Formats: sequence, C-alpha cells, structure tokens
Amino acid sequence: MGSCRPGLRKRLGLKLFADLYRDRVAAHPLDTLFWECTLRCNLACRHCGSDCCSDSNLQDMPLADFLKVLDEELTPHVNPRNVLIILSGGEVLMREDLEEAGREITRRGYPWGMVTNGLALSEERLERLVKAGLRCISVSLDGFEEEHTFVRINPKSFTRATAAIQAIRKYPELAYDVVTCVTPALVPRLEAFKTWLIEQGVTAWRIFSIFPAGRAKTDRALQLSPEEFRTVLDFIQRTRQEGKINLSYACEGFLGSYEGEVRDHFYQCAAGVSVASIRIDGSISGCTSIRANYHQGNIYQDRFWEVWQTRFTPFRDRSWAKEGECASCKMWRYCQGGGMHLRNEQGELMYCHYNKLQTSK
Repeated sequence: MGSCRPGLRKRLGLKLFADLYRDRVAAHPLDTLFWECTLRCNLACRHCGSDCCSDSNLQDMPLADFLKVLDEELTPHVNPRNVLIILSGGEVLMREDLEEAGREITRRGYPWGMVTNGLALSEERLERLVKAGLRCISVSLDGFEEEHTFVRINPKSFTRATAAIQAIRKYPELAYDVVTCVTPALVPRLEAFKTWLIEQGVTAWRIFSIFPAGRAKTDRALQLSPEEFRTVLDFIQRTRQEGKINLSYACEGFLGSYEGEVRDHFYQCAAGVSVASIRIDGSISGCTSIRANYHQGNIYQDRFWEVWQTRFTPFRDRSWAKEGECASCKMWRYCQGGGMHLRNEQGELMYCHYNKLQTSK
C-alpha cells in the first residue's frame, strides 16, 4: 500500500480549499459554541480524554454564568439562529437542570444540541429535553456489546445506548448520529456492525480513532496500527459509495489521498476558527476535544467576544507548529499541523494521521 500522497487533481482541489480556509480563518465566523457544563460522568471509560468521574474536583458551572455570556457577550454580536450551542461533559445528563438550561438557551433564539453516552437517557427525559428545544444529539456506541463494554466498562452501557438510539428515532424532527470510537477489536467486525446499525434504523454515523490523551495516553489496546487505520478508511470509503448509511470520518487530521473520500469536505481544523468552547472553569478555548492548555481567556476575567476576536492567534496562525516532523512535510499547506487536539502542552504533535498512513503496508 505505502504512499497515500494525493494525486494532481486532488491537490488542485486541496489548494482551492486551503485558500478558502485561509479566508475563513481571517473572518473567523463563530458558528458553534461548546459548553462544557459538567465533568461529572456516570461512566469511567478507559479511553476518556478528560479523566471524568462521578465526583469531579471541578463543580458544574452555574447556568446563570453561561447565560450571562450569551446575553452580554454573544447575542449583541451574532444572529442566535446561526450559532449552535452544544452541551458537553463529562456526561451532560448528570445535570439536573439540563431541561432548564435548554429552555433558556432556546428562549434566547439559539439552537442547541448535546453529546451523551445514553446511559441515563430515558424516554421520559428525552421527551422533556425535546420540549426544552433540543435540536440535535450524538450518542456514543463503540461497536457490538463486547467491544463497547471493553471501552465503556459498565455492562449496562450497550443496552442503554441502544435503547436511547431507538427512543431518539421516534422524533423525526431531531437530528442525530451515532459516534463510534474504533478500537483494534472492532476493525474486523466493522462490516457486521454497519449492517446491524442499518437494521436498527440508524441513518447517520461518525467514526473516530482514539488519540493518546487522558486515560488513553498509554493504553495500547486502544490504538490502531497503521494497517488497521487504513482498513478503517477503506471501509468508510466503500460504505459511502454504497449509500446505505451516511458515514464519515471525524475531523481529526489530514488523510492524504483519502481526502474527499471519507468526509463531506476536505480536512480543516475548525477549532478557534468557527468553533469555540467555554470550559467547566470558565476557560475560553477551541473545541472540547482539546485537552492541553490552549485557553485564550476566561469568562470570569475577560470578555468572551473580545477574546474570540483578538486572542485566538495560536489557532489561526499555525506557523508555530511547523517544526519536528511537520517542518519538511510537503502536505503542510493542506494540513497546517493537524488537529489542535493532537498537540500536547508543549505544542508537540502526539501523532500524525498522514504519517500513519504512509507507514502502513
């Protein structure tokens, strides 16, 4: 297999997309705001990048503090209908005031969604959340029961997540997808798992690989080999061509010749460009997948909109990342050093998707 260098025609497309991306960086229109509303969780997954637990050392952010940011810092500058608020954690269902939060966000004109492991998503609570304005939801399901439980530990997790998906499907107005963190154990069963998801009525599916942060930092049982990674991308490419389920690879990194084949768009890191987050302690950053400290301010000391407009230089000018293996890479103009979530505290790249493909056989 070897090289996955994109051909001339694809490089022309990538160059055009890179130029458009540069314009988007300059404009940095905020369209997605994550609110890390809790770090408490009802699971203790072995791949968790946040090391979440049932009793977090950091208290949940008061709803009033987040709403103050919306009222004073965001609404005066944006059309609320054009900014999606995504509640994340931890596990968002640990918050007893989640419905109230949803109602208040909806009342201000913002669409909102959430990411959940599904363990606590009963039909009754889902109904309340939909009435509170829930517009989209992602449910984690990491394979069949064996593979899923290997990652999620809790033996009830698979059944509850599956039930949550079926409950969600009863609301045709609710956009949803299943998100899967692929482990080596799942790779040979992907075709069977795809068939099963289709049989369950699932229409939208996203696949992630597990990056080495948090609990997953030294857990080799979670890391795909270069050959397994290529197998996953080949599977996604075939599945997209079949058209029976809308499958895509996550926005994790540049994929060489697979660009345009496994996602609906070429690779870009939207963190700090069109995506921001307010973390549990008030820190202002890019997307919540970023576990290293790339915070640009804090809502308790700074004005969110001013931070968004003026302080996201490390996200928008990635020249600082052109070192190490990136320094001489011919794909730099398309990749810009990979996803910000793949950089550690020292700014070093933890792993490169493109290089991983290059070393597969």
